[in-house]
Amino acid sequence: MTATDPATTEPVTAPPAARPHALASLLCDLLPSQGHWSDDAYLWLTDYSNRLIEFTDGRVEELSMPTDTHQVVLLYLYDLFRTWIKPRGGVVMVAALRMRIREGKFREPDLLMLRDRSDPRRQDRYWLGADLVVEVVSPDDPDRDLVEKRVDYAEGSIPEYWIADPRGETITVLVLDGDRYVEHGVFGRGASATSPLLEGFAADVSTVFDAPESGV
Repeated sequence: MTATDPATTEPVTAPPAARPHALASLLCDLLPSQGHWSDDAYLWLTDYSNRLIEFTDGRVEELSMPTDTHQVVLLYLYDLFRTWIKPRGGVVMVAALRMRIREGKFREPDLLMLRDRSDPRRQDRYWLGADLVVEVVSPDDPDRDLVEKRVDYAEGSIPEYWIADPRGETITVLVLDGDRYVEHGVFGRGASATSPLLEGFAADVSTVFDAPESGV
């Protein structure tokens, strides 16, 4: 394809398109190295990415793509929380939505909720906190949800943290006590997971983990 240079009236040939690997190499050269990312650079990256990416003290981490089971369990829980919280004036969202733990640390919970939809922590670009978060355990790195994020969300002063684990079909409900979480309960099949924060709310564990098989 050619165009005309208005200064010379000579035809100008467009350069050949960059090969994908060359473009990727160029982008790598332009992006900060691990350990040198800033909050603004992380936010810019995730503004233009369709992947789940989290950020801690200069380092970014790309999370694995969720499985079908992960998504069905998550969306079933989303429906439960939304049905309960919306009439009471709250709001619940699912990933991908960034949540700032503190300066230099961002997470993207599978589900995050505020009891008051006008809570000032609810910002458009990212949230500044939540009343409750949920993670569905990923098979590639269970400790991320079971151990690491337990520390992260406590650091962010999130009052309640739910962990849905498809491997053992359990829901663990953690409640913030000072600067760490204590177990409200570990609920398995035949039980209903309850929330100290949301009086009257309950999730039937069997139904949650039957959702992928039932097509819910």
